[in-house]
Amino acid sequence: MARTLPRPVSNPDPLVRDLAAVGALVRNYRAENGMPINDAADLLGVSKDVLSRLENGRSIGLDKLFMILAGFGLTMLIVPKRHMPAAREAVLESTMPLSSVSPLAERR
Repeated sequence: MARTLPRPVSNPDPLVRDLAAVGALVRNYRAENGMPINDAADLLGVSKDVLSRLENGRSIGLDKLFMILAGFGLTMLIVPKRHMPAAREAVLESTMPLSSVSPLAERR
């Protein structure tokens, strides 16, 4: 049975405090790009199970996490907690939505 894509959230909070938040951002990015999980996993070079585990906040290897992020054109920024409010605000103020710079769109 075909599953429906999750409904994307516009301007999701880029601040992540745990693996569940990373997974939610990845799922949202996939949904913004209209990619079924099977297609995204194939494109990223990971199994559907790995991508599903990440999107559901379960642990995966760091190598797979970085592979998924790179494949989606995403990156992590690690900043000291004291700089987090300014870094978060800078990202939220960005007027360019994540989906408009999607490397996935270029690959299709």
